[in-house]
Amino acid sequence: MIRQEISVRVEDPQSPDDRAGVRAVNIAAFGRIDEADLVDALRGDEHALISLVAELEGRIVGHIFFSRIWITSAGGAVSAVSLAPVAVLPDYQRKGIGTRLIQHGLELIKNRGERIVIVAGHPGYYPRFGFSAEKARPLESPFPPEAFMAMELCPGALDGVRGPVIYPPIFGI
Repeated sequence: MIRQEISVRVEDPQSPDDRAGVRAVNIAAFGRIDEADLVDALRGDEHALISLVAELEGRIVGHIFFSRIWITSAGGAVSAVSLAPVAVLPDYQRKGIGTRLIQHGLELIKNRGERIVIVAGHPGYYPRFGFSAEKARPLESPFPPEAFMAMELCPGALDGVRGPVIYPPIFGI
């Protein structure tokens, strides 16, 4: 685990160094440009909430993005947050960097008054943070049920909430 040397901070979307570093991390982590293009598009979008970077010796080695989504429920639209994507350079994976980004990001989102976070990801990884496929079961999404997970930042936030999850058009979902 790398702990002391890593710093986590809010990305400066106006900084060319941050933009290039974040793009490089996403391309390297996913082995394609899709997630990097998504982040670039989300940066200037009204749905963007928080973008964090992890740095080691001044170099961006990790990134996470949170954006606004909605759940269309019988009682109306319910505001939620999408955690996507989270990326760490391959040489730095499995060293606690993704964990620090997720924990810090969830804390910031909760402190902003958000109540629900949704992630589509590895079912063996995200439950350690409190995400649950069971909590997401009443929600409709295009993702496999075992990979589609929800987390309540406030107990009971998902009580009675059922319906499709609506992502911003930029996601292409």
